Amino acid sequence: MTTTNEVLRGAMPPARRFWWALAAGFASEASAVALLTVSAWLIVRASEQPPVLYLSAAVVGVRFFAISRAAFRYLERLTGHDAALRQLASTRSDLVRRLIPLAPDGLARTRRGSMLGALVDDVDELQNLPLRVVQPLASSALVAVGAVVLVAFVWWPAAVTLLACLAVAAAVATLWGWASGGRAERAIAPLRADLADAVVDHLGSLDVLIAYGAEARSRDRIAHADAALRRALVRRAGAQTATAALVSLLAGAASIAAVLVAAPATASGALTGPALAVVVLVPMAVFEVFSSVPLAASAWRQVRASAERIADAVPSAVPVEIPREAPAAAGESVAPPLGEGIRLRAADVRWPGTTAAALHDVDFAVRPGERVLVVGSSGAGKTTLAHALVRFLETDGVYELGGRSVHDLSPDDVRQTVGLCEQHPMLFDEDIRQNLLFARDTSTDAELEDALRRVGLDEWVRARGGLDARVGERGALVSGGQAQRLALARALLRGFPVLVLDEPTAGVDPEASDRLLTDLLGAVPDDRAVVLISHILVPDGLIDRVVRIHDGRVISA
Repeated sequence: MTTTNEVLRGAMPPARRFWWALAAGFASEASAVALLTVSAWLIVRASEQPPVLYLSAAVVGVRFFAISRAAFRYLERLTGHDAALRQLASTRSDLVRRLIPLAPDGLARTRRGSMLGALVDDVDELQNLPLRVVQPLASSALVAVGAVVLVAFVWWPAAVTLLACLAVAAAVATLWGWASGGRAERAIAPLRADLADAVVDHLGSLDVLIAYGAEARSRDRIAHADAALRRALVRRAGAQTATAALVSLLAGAASIAAVLVAAPATASGALTGPALAVVVLVPMAVFEVFSSVPLAASAWRQVRASAERIADAVPSAVPVEIPREAPAAAGESVAPPLGEGIRLRAADVRWPGTTAAALHDVDFAVRPGERVLVVGSSGAGKTTLAHALVRFLETDGVYELGGRSVHDLSPDDVRQTVGLCEQHPMLFDEDIRQNLLFARDTSTDAELEDALRRVGLDEWVRARGGLDARVGERGALVSGGQAQRLALARALLRGFPVLVLDEPTAGVDPEASDRLLTDLLGAVPDDRAVVLISHILVPDGLIDRVVRIHDGRVISA
């Protein structure tokens, strides 16, 4: 698996881009401390009514630090967010790039909400590593050291008390935050994923839940997940509030300690009044800057929890059950010729995370233009065969395409020759035109309408207003049969020499299934091979031969 440290390192922007934010953040925080220091000295010194000439430099300093504080803060936000968001885009694209070889079968056991949370919420959380952890800690540490040195030049005992109070504040605030809110902060990312799971499952299966009277139970699951997340957020907010209160108390203690150690020196004349104001008020400015340290510790715990979840979601290596890119095929991007067809001999196929093979010692062949029906009961291995043919799953044994081993070919190239219409085809929340153009983006409207006519959807499309009609989220506005026809139209536009139809009549009533199969198979040109996977027989005359699979084995052909 990808390690958490690798994820965290990948979330940090390059130093050449991020150091501007670090420098601007330090300059902004230093300007805040300098503003209070100069202001305190100016007010007390002015009360002594010296000539105005003695105050001019301090007046200019007040104005300079007031302006520079805002200017540097703006530069910090501008450069810091630019660097973090650029790196965030790189991190997300890298995550997707690592997941692509696993899709779809390498992710079959992953909860959709968890994967969505890893791609969205957890990756978004990583931007807080440079913005809310590294940058505040670096700026606060440098400013605190600088302030202690400044106070030491004025009155070293006060510097010692300031340093001691800062050390105590860092230890107490961090330990208190970890003890009171650490568990809640680490639980926030998983709880968000649980809530996303509940919502996605509810909305994606709402019709089934209503049909079986389970909709209320599903809503209760969402409510419980939401309540658990809300409790964690409240606990985190309470811990942060208590930490802020402790820091404020220690800031006051630092100022009181400064008064106690500096007052005798002021009374004896060893320390002037303006200098006393500096050593007493500087701790207040320093602790204002220091208040970001406990928040940075809290952000760190959340960032690390998100990084751990991302590391769990993204394996460092592709499982052996998923085909890898063939080194010899690197750079190729052409559909392998079908030649004499496809052939499997002594083939075993298993799903990721399982030990037993779903297909055992399978011999299977399809010639160009042949129509083959694969039948069998649910769980026999029909879908496994379909996914092996399109190289979603690795094949142990011989699998040849046009006389050439598919192990020497890129899986993407194999899928240019062997196409799959899935049992539940994916339709995007776009219009019909765009859903077809995914197959061949150079198609004209006339070509799209011809493909729809061939699958028997031309009149239906015209009735809905033409190619601009929308299909809804995952095809929610079309029936199961219409979705299968749209998927076949898409496959026809692509022009696969071999087309695998996996249970095209699933979700279609029995009376309409024969008509749908007749239309689907009739739309495929005679020179294209078809592998029809079904648990039911088809009308006579539509197929050339039948292959039966039972318990993962081909028992008749």
